[in-house]
Amino acid sequence: MAELRTERLVLRPWRESDLEPWAAMNADPDVREHLGDVLTREQSDASVAAFRAEFDERGYGWWAVEVRATGEFIGFAGLDQVDEGMPFTGVEIGWRLARASWGHGYATEAALATLSVGFQTLNLPEILAVTTATNLRSQAVMRRIGMTRNPAEDFDDPTAPEGPLRPSVLYRIHRAATAP
Repeated sequence: MAELRTERLVLRPWRESDLEPWAAMNADPDVREHLGDVLTREQSDASVAAFRAEFDERGYGWWAVEVRATGEFIGFAGLDQVDEGMPFTGVEIGWRLARASWGHGYATEAALATLSVGFQTLNLPEILAVTTATNLRSQAVMRRIGMTRNPAEDFDDPTAPEGPLRPSVLYRIHRAATAP
């Protein structure tokens, strides 16, 4: 799974050239609104090192996302193990795009390709998605890709500080829901 290609995107391994635009994304308060504090360049670079190591270890993880037509790096998408300490376990789908890339359908396109890998290649029975209760844009993507939410599973994220980032929602999709 070196890379995935969709109609408009390439999901691929991280490159050194991604570090600067990734750091700019992580320094953008709009991008970080539902994630917490902005990151320093060092924190941002360390996150990419962790992404690479986890991908090498498991064979899946967070891909860098670029626009096929231009080669422009616009963010990440992929799958990851749910963090320890959460009130559930499994594999979670996620995405994060640069502000200029919002509203073009890129998150949905990348997420659909990622779901396909999760169900068809990794043979996962279920994929989860988590976000803050206030992140309505990500929740809309979750619904567009066929995920559903049971409000009884909403939770307070134990890894988030007290405040607006703690109330969270959990979405799920089962492999059977994606079968033709």
